[in-house]
Amino acid sequence: MFTLKSALAKVFAHAIRKSVLKWANNPIETQQAVFKSLMDEAKDTQFGKDHDFNNIKSHADFVSQVPVRDYEGLKPYVERVVAGEPDILWKGKPLYFAKTSGTTSGSKYIPLTKESMPTHVEAARNAILLYIAETGNSEFVNGKMIFLQGSPILNERNGIQLGRLSGIVAHYVPKYLQKNRMPSWETNCIEDWETKVEAIVAETLPENMTVISGIPSWVQMYFEKINQKTGKKVGEVFKNFNLFIFGGVNYEPYRAKFESLIGRKVDSIELYPASEGFFAYQDRQDQKGMLLQLNSGIFYEFIKADEFFEEHPKRITIKDVELGTNYVMIISSTAGLWAYNIGDTIQFTSLRPYRVIVSGRIKHFISAFGEHVIGKEVEQALHDAVEGSNIQVSEFTVAPQINPPSGLPYHEWFIEFENEPDNLSQLAEKIEMSLQKQNSYYLDLIQGKVLQPLKISRVKKNGFQDYMKSIGKLGGQNKLPRLSNDRKIADAITEQNLTK
Repeated sequence: MFTLKSALAKVFAHAIRKSVLKWANNPIETQQAVFKSLMDEAKDTQFGKDHDFNNIKSHADFVSQVPVRDYEGLKPYVERVVAGEPDILWKGKPLYFAKTSGTTSGSKYIPLTKESMPTHVEAARNAILLYIAETGNSEFVNGKMIFLQGSPILNERNGIQLGRLSGIVAHYVPKYLQKNRMPSWETNCIEDWETKVEAIVAETLPENMTVISGIPSWVQMYFEKINQKTGKKVGEVFKNFNLFIFGGVNYEPYRAKFESLIGRKVDSIELYPASEGFFAYQDRQDQKGMLLQLNSGIFYEFIKADEFFEEHPKRITIKDVELGTNYVMIISSTAGLWAYNIGDTIQFTSLRPYRVIVSGRIKHFISAFGEHVIGKEVEQALHDAVEGSNIQVSEFTVAPQINPPSGLPYHEWFIEFENEPDNLSQLAEKIEMSLQKQNSYYLDLIQGKVLQPLKISRVKKNGFQDYMKSIGKLGGQNKLPRLSNDRKIADAITEQNLTK
């Protein structure tokens, strides 16, 4: 349906596309300018003085003066910021702290500053506008849009507001979208995830929903409740729903299940947001990967993942990266994070422009025997195995079984099926073949009789939801790790009798 709003969206989309192409087509210069600006802006902060930013003129200087740190390494500075001290990591005080749950650090407080906060909002907006510019589809702006996210209720710590990133961003929805945006503020403030989803279903059922956004596993829960309540496919209930926006995890393992729940295919846009920065978004429907945000106050460095745990791994900039290599991404930004390891591994799918996929977490891998299996490989193996079949997977995770009751060790795959395979052993063989093809280390261990082929343990319906609920991480931005190098998750699933 043609409206003034949809027509203006197209005009705006083409203007934004021009501005994005300007920096995307000049990546090296863009990153050099960001680097120089960061050094200039932060030279008088405590961190800048401690690391002699005044005398850093090149990336080589930066590497020699600023070591790579994770949150624990930066924590002494962060604690001073949290205590209310100004000019520590960045000039002045941050606007917010995005509070996240760290695996080793307890709660983490990631600063969001006056300079960094707008980049989160602009990147999300630009992702939608570039989709409009490419496809010409802007009619969805006339309908209702839902963003499944954390509560927007914020607390305060020494004069600085803190909350979940998605809850903070909820305060920045543009005025022209506020009438279209769902759920209501009251519903969004509900803390209990199951209660919240029920309320969202009740609110959205009568509406003309055109855009639905969120982490796939939790959107799936919303879709299933709509199916249960109406007995209809989501696409029948929301006839004009044609755009799914997601981030946080790979969509491919969920795609078949989503298309079954919706009843048809819909376009999708992948985002790569994190508390530490909005790093990338899908800029083309016909290209693999997401456009790396080189002009958002973030300076990127990369370390090859298989060299990361060496004593002095080589840090490179955007100009020296290669296609298909697994890199740990290191960032420095206007939020006051310096040579900061966000924990993600990425691979480049394009160098003109620079596009990336998230391949996993540097801490989320299996290498109990030197196999170096990463998230991207297990997701691809499962995708290869179920492609062209009626098998549908709701969720899965993988762990090593180091001390089996008998026989050689193996990788144990915990899979919750929507449509189960007729032959579980045959599915395991297909996954095994794909994994061996992708990972030569794993193949060598199988052929050398160090490992036996993988085994599948079926998880009960909603078993993974029950597990996430048991650890207090149901809903919001919480994600189940695709794989672990220990059996913490595997043992909890077994002990809670969540397997069949």
